[in-house]
Formats: sequence, structure tokens, C-alpha cells
Amino acid sequence: MPIATVNPATGETLQTFDALDAAGIERRLAAAHAAFRDYRTTSFDRRAALLRRAADLLEEDQEDIARTMTTEMGKPVTAARAEAAKCVKAMRWYAGNAERLLADEHPPEDQVRDAGAAHARVHYRPLGPVLAVMPWNFPLWQVVRFAAPALMAGNTGLLKHASNVPRTALYLEDLFRRAGYPEGVFQTLLIGSGAVEGILRDPRVAAATLTGSEPAGRSVASIAGDEIKKTVLELGGSDPYVVMPSADVDKAADVAVTARVQNNGQSCIAAKRFIVHTDVYDAFAERFTAGMAALTVGDPMDESTDVGPLASEQGRDGLQELVDEAVRGGADVLCGGRRPEGLDRGWYYAPTVLADITPGMRIHQEETFGPVATLYRAADLDEAVRLANDTYFGLSSNVWTRDDEDVRRFVRDLEAGGVYVNGMTASHPALPFGGVKRSGYGRELSGHGIKEFCNATTVWQAA
Repeated sequence: MPIATVNPATGETLQTFDALDAAGIERRLAAAHAAFRDYRTTSFDRRAALLRRAADLLEEDQEDIARTMTTEMGKPVTAARAEAAKCVKAMRWYAGNAERLLADEHPPEDQVRDAGAAHARVHYRPLGPVLAVMPWNFPLWQVVRFAAPALMAGNTGLLKHASNVPRTALYLEDLFRRAGYPEGVFQTLLIGSGAVEGILRDPRVAAATLTGSEPAGRSVASIAGDEIKKTVLELGGSDPYVVMPSADVDKAADVAVTARVQNNGQSCIAAKRFIVHTDVYDAFAERFTAGMAALTVGDPMDESTDVGPLASEQGRDGLQELVDEAVRGGADVLCGGRRPEGLDRGWYYAPTVLADITPGMRIHQEETFGPVATLYRAADLDEAVRLANDTYFGLSSNVWTRDDEDVRRFVRDLEAGGVYVNGMTASHPALPFGGVKRSGYGRELSGHGIKEFCNATTVWQAA
């Protein structure tokens, strides 16, 4: 795949970029390794000052970088602005909390004595240069939620961004440079996927984090495993959105629309499978379908647009194949199911609701990366749990109910990294984020995320 900015609203190639050659990669690896030796010893106050400066600059750049993201991957410009603001918030949160999160941990005195020590503690140290392989769907946020904790912990960062968002990737390197970070602390690598293995196998690279597809995760995990290097993976999701009889059905249906089409439906944590108790199925289906059908699809630079184009022609065509296969198998199209009329240029797809999904359909298991929702009818709570767990993925989940027993069962039995009750899944810097099963392993954000790329060092001292 060429490294290029291609406007998904028009299909026009705006700019192409040369990939780094072997010498260029070597210079950046050497710089990251050299920078780590000094940067790891800087104080939390110094790191926080640098990160706050980066946050201030990003806040000033909000409009420009929002338009860059929209041009490169098609999200509505209103959503792009919100993404930039979220990054600012996360940077400031880590600047203010990292020292507390990584403070030495002191076991109880009786346990210290039992270990034969006069003093004992756990001290957190950074690992070194971390390779981040990042996706295009949240081209700023995905990087910042890695970079903010990793840099505050004292690591250095090497960013291999998706090949269709090179302008955003280069902006991020420039942002940290302008903020005053020393040379080599954060660098963008304009490379194709074929260069990742060599970088990950380089002994100067300590660990890797990847957000992306299941095949990409398998590849990075297998290479890192062979090299015995730490990885964190956040892969796909097919999140259930369960609605029970006690729920506020109107609110659940309204929120469901946003939960499905956020980021043009191209979000790992977007709700994708809507599992509704039979007692409220008809009411939910009617309101949800009406809400999906009423969305405005069009130019992502238009402030009134709800859903812009998909990021690539390949993604749009693959989504159409999933829908067509389901329809041939007997699925009922409640709305959408096709490219919208009047939008001949660009890679648009109409918000779609499919009902009567059966387990034999590909769409029952595969992730729908676009504004397509599948609707299921559940006879009772047990069937709702079974349907929710009937997927290879386990990123997050959404549950709508006013019944405490329902909540207890879902929290106990849903196979997911998160359970969001009476609301839609969203990431926040104070809460751990990640999945189970084929959605990956490890956690980003919160104290859990910042410790992923730290060495938990046991310090034992005799009298």
C-alpha cells in the first residue's frame, strides 16, 4: 500500500510520500536508543511540563489538525475536532497523574519481614524505545493514548502509522518536537508494513503496541514472541448492545444510533450487534431504524454531516459484500443496504440495519467496519448473554436495564473488556481499555496502561 493522502470523499490522491530507506530507519533507531539513555532519568516534573506544552500546542492547532484528519480518512470534521480535544484532555491527565500512578509501592511491614527484609518496595522503570503500530480510524487519539503514558513513564516512542494518514503522522512528530522534547524521544517512521519485522527484531526496540486488525496483531505478536518482547494488542471488536425490558427503550434506541455510526461506523468499540429482548424488540427496532435512516450522509467537511465516507474503497466494497451475503442468506434490510444515491464520488455507504441474522452468515462473526447494524431478538436474559458472547471478539459491551439482577449477570458473564450500563462505550484516560479473546490483550489508559511498558522492579534491602 503506498504511503499517500487520498481524500475518501473524492477518491483523489493529494500527496504521496517516500518510505524511509534502510539508512533512514537506522538513524531513527539510533536516535531513539540514544535519547532513552538520558530521557529515562528526567524528572516527572520535567516530563509533565513537556507534555502540557504539547497539549497546549495541540489545542491551538485543533482546527488545522481536525481538517487534516478529515481529509485523510473521512470522519466528519466535527468529530475530528472532538478527537483533538480528547487528546488534549488525555495529555493533561497523564501530565497530572503519572507520578502518582508510578509511585513506589510498599508492601505491608509484616510481609516485608516475612520476606526477610528490613525494607522492600516495587519501583517502576521505563523499558526503552517502544514501537507503536497504529491505525487510521482515530489517527490522533490512538497515538496519543499510547504516547502520553509511554513518554510520562520515561520511554521513547517510534510511530509506524497507517499508510493512508501520513500527514497526521508527521504532524505528531512535529508536535512533540515543537513542545521541546529532546531529539529522538518521539519519531514518526514513514514505512510500509514490510519494514515492521526488522524494526521489531532490532535489539534496541524494547516493546511494541499495536491497534489494528487481527491479522496485523497476529503478525506483531508472533515476531515479538520470538524475540521475547512485551506487546499490547487492541484488535477488532463486535460489541453487543443489549436492551432488556426494564430499559428506557427510547433513550436506548437514540443512543444506539450514535453508538453504531460514530466515526462513520469505523470504530472497534462501536456497538455492532443489537440484541433486544422480545418484549421491547418491536419498539426498539422501529425507533432505531428510523434514527439510522434519518442520518445525513455527505461531505465530511460540512458541519451538518452525520456520516462521511469510509476511509477506503476496499473497506466500502468489503462491507457491501458482507451485507449482500447476509441478504442472500435471508437477512431483512430495514434501511440502507447500499451506497447512497447522489454521492457518486467517494466511498460512501448508507446507514444500514439488518434483521433476521443467522449464525451461518459471515456478518454474524466478522466485524462490520462501517455504518451497518445487525439486530437480534432474545427470548430472555440467558439467550441475550449467549448471543452477546457468540463472537470471536471481546472488546467491550453495552447493556440497557434498570434491573440490578440483570446488571449482576451481565457483569459476571459477558466476555468483554468492559461493560457499560445504560450508556455507550467510550474510552477515558482514567479507565483501563482493552479486550479479551481475539480483541487482544493488555490494557491502555489509566494506571494499568502506563505500567504496561514499565519494569516492575523489586527492591529488597537487608538491615
